[in-house]
Amino acid sequence: MDTRFLETLITVVEQGSIAAAAREQLLTPAAVSQRIQSLEREFKCKLFSRAGNTVQPTNSCLMLLPKAKALVKDTRSLIETTTDSHLKGTLNVGVNSTSLTAYIPSTLQYLRTAAPDAKFSITPGNSIDLYQQVIDGDIDAAIMMMPFGDIPKSLQYWILREEPLAVICHKSVHGTAKKILSQNPYIRYDPRCWGGKIAESYVQAEAITSEPIFDLDSLEIITQLVADNVGVSVIPYWFALDKFKNDINIITIPHKKYQRRIVAISAYHPQQPHLLNLFIDSLRT
Repeated sequence: MDTRFLETLITVVEQGSIAAAAREQLLTPAAVSQRIQSLEREFKCKLFSRAGNTVQPTNSCLMLLPKAKALVKDTRSLIETTTDSHLKGTLNVGVNSTSLTAYIPSTLQYLRTAAPDAKFSITPGNSIDLYQQVIDGDIDAAIMMMPFGDIPKSLQYWILREEPLAVICHKSVHGTAKKILSQNPYIRYDPRCWGGKIAESYVQAEAITSEPIFDLDSLEIITQLVADNVGVSVIPYWFALDKFKNDINIITIPHKKYQRRIVAISAYHPQQPHLLNLFIDSLRT
């Protein structure tokens, strides 16, 4: 069986149409259809049903999809293992939003020189999803917030940055942290995300009962809204916060229990150990 055909099958499922899959794989729609037909003959079952301009995977297709993905992944890994150099192949890295501009541009510049034959695929996401993708083996590593609780022994991590909690408000607003949060429109760092949970635990511990005007999972947007005097907030002291110092006041919360840690995390036995070590070294230089 040609694993390229399985890659096409996966792409059709993800894109939802033959035409979109063809564009994604730089093939003609006819070539994509031929690959699907070939797989249907081999598996002796129908893999898709048409619904207008889209296609829907059949139950048979959905049942074999996880194994197809695993086979494609293992094939790629096998090919990369047999390359001539330890610094060839592909490293798939997930990155949370605030770490993209903090780490990735300079890191990729360094890696371009250190491993010109390697590829580095960067996927943005939130820490909760990235953590699960590392556990499931869908990505090789992630830059993200340190998870709550015990980390499985199958994973390893490196601390990149420690960020205290901070109350932020417009330059025209003054007072204690509690007074600022209690007496002004409150923009809440979404408590459904890990960083938001830390901020929410502080607000609850201080018995602050302000009703939030927004729940947002974006430190960039929250900080900009505060700089525009829309409201006040309590967030981790993320790397770009100092750039807003001309427009906002920042009150740091010193308690370590409210600290956010940014870490790089990967499998303890990664598929690309040499590329991973190079990537981690570039983050820590």
